[in-house]
Amino acid sequence: MRVKIDASLSYHFAQPADVVLALEAIRGADQVVVFDQLSLSPTSPLTLADGPEHMGRRQWTTAGGDVTITYQALVDVTRGHVNIAGLYVPLRRDLPHDVITYLMPSRYCESDRLAPFAESEFSSGAQGGNQVLEMADWIYRNFEYAPGVSDATTTATDSFLMRRGVCRDYAHTLISFCRAVGIPARMVSAYAPAIHPPDFHAVVEVWLDNAWHLIDPTRLSAEDSLVRIAVGRDATDISFMTIFGAATLVGQSVTVSVAAPETAPS
Repeated sequence: MRVKIDASLSYHFAQPADVVLALEAIRGADQVVVFDQLSLSPTSPLTLADGPEHMGRRQWTTAGGDVTITYQALVDVTRGHVNIAGLYVPLRRDLPHDVITYLMPSRYCESDRLAPFAESEFSSGAQGGNQVLEMADWIYRNFEYAPGVSDATTTATDSFLMRRGVCRDYAHTLISFCRAVGIPARMVSAYAPAIHPPDFHAVVEVWLDNAWHLIDPTRLSAEDSLVRIAVGRDATDISFMTIFGAATLVGQSVTVSVAAPETAPS
């Protein structure tokens, strides 16, 4: 599946500020970047931030005044249908060192606070991938998708108590449930063709059968169409734009569509 991405962000910076951008599609076996271009107007140098490539490409820049950031890409998503039913959870002592982090509580995913509920609600029956599906189904049935009810300070516990939120809140809650019962889970920012209105999307990856597998607890997107941007512990690590200073959003548009296989870079 070839996915076409066209994102544009416009901000006003009253004072110059350092900015980290995480807008570029991850290059990996399950998604091949045919073409992509990240640019700023007015032009400002971009410097690749240190970090493993498979976690996402982060770029440093400096911004001041009126700035427009654009990202265009064509990506061939090759992962196929994602089905985690029946997959097993590896023993903790067998986890790779870079997976252990995703068993721990984090800023927005307070798995320790949600552990009593998760352990009582989800630990008596299904295991592994089936258990993750059960947790995701519980969130889908019990949460209301409600833009505007959460903000940058809202945690998984807040969302669990409100039973409302948007994609990041659904993802934080599922991640917390998974970690609470011993399943490594992490957050993924993504471009998704099916999101309406179009926007950046947040989903979850779980470590089962010694590999990461995508799951969208909102059910707004198909996992086989997602273009992953960045992965991390929670929203702290995957923000598409981190500003060390202050800025005012002027406008934002994100257009993601399925393109014909022969579509060429523009």
